[in-house]
Amino acid sequence: MSTAFKAVNQPFGNKIAVDGKSYLYFGGTAYLGMPTNPDFIKLYVEGIGKFGLNNGTSRTNNIQLGIYDEAEKASAARYGAAAALITSSGYLAAQLTVKALANAGQVAYAPAAHPSLWLNTQPLSSDSFTTWKTDTVERINASAEQNWVLISNSMNNLVPEIYDFTFLKDINTSKKIVVIVDDSHGIGVNNGGLSAYSGLPERPNTEYVVVASMAKALGVDAGIVLGSQQIIDQLKKSPVFVGASPPAAAGLYAFIKAGEIYQSAWHKLQENIDLLAGSLSSTWKYEPGFPAFLIDDQHIERHFFKNQILISSFPYPSPGSAPINRIVLSSWHEKADIEKLINSINA
Repeated sequence: MSTAFKAVNQPFGNKIAVDGKSYLYFGGTAYLGMPTNPDFIKLYVEGIGKFGLNNGTSRTNNIQLGIYDEAEKASAARYGAAAALITSSGYLAAQLTVKALANAGQVAYAPAAHPSLWLNTQPLSSDSFTTWKTDTVERINASAEQNWVLISNSMNNLVPEIYDFTFLKDINTSKKIVVIVDDSHGIGVNNGGLSAYSGLPERPNTEYVVVASMAKALGVDAGIVLGSQQIIDQLKKSPVFVGASPPAAAGLYAFIKAGEIYQSAWHKLQENIDLLAGSLSSTWKYEPGFPAFLIDDQHIERHFFKNQILISSFPYPSPGSAPINRIVLSSWHEKADIEKLINSINA
């Protein structure tokens, strides 16, 4: 493949032009297509007109933009949490949360936890989420330790696999549990276009904190933390939050105003998913409602490339590993794009 694909000079969308050729693009994480959505861009430009390009002052400065508190209230209401905190990135949101809450109990990491959730080095964990959750319930219930902090992604977007957290109901209610969940790939897509927060099982003595990047489905360069008012107040007092600059206000302005835009894009994404899923054989792995489709075929990326179709393909988990080959759909794809993809799959 040409090195020009490493220096694309245009916005990512359903099509990419490289070396004079147009390719259909089925990769990335812009699940709702916000980077090229004209209505969303219009809101973003309006936000720039109101608030300028950026804001380098701390959120604890004595002079504040009100848009940040407004965006946090809107986020909490939209995703079903008591309170929310917004940072300049998803990575910062995760690091802020983990470092502030890890001392609340014995820490247990689920497998494949994103590096933004690590305290220091990569934690040891089971090979599968299914094994981990069974072992973790047994370990907690048998332990004399009363306080625990469980840290996990909401899903593995590469496989893909959406995690089921109902196992938490099997933990002894005498234990006090804090569960930190990274929903960066699920927010705006899974749970009817909401977040993992609304899908977590209610149980006594369990505190949920959901962190996420807003830069994927939501199209905003920012991070978010959802949780109880007490937890959010605690996080806002941490040195990491106090010392960090906030995200650009314009993006948050667009986020607040884009409820109907997100909803419309989500419905189109589901239509795209249904169209492709209905044409795939059992050799493809996917989760209903999530737009990533995995196949164990090291050569399929080259097959698609010959048909001027680009998919997500990279070695994982190490540079010497076999490539992970996935089709990733977005709301920016049109019916004709997916029909061409289906024809290529069946060719």
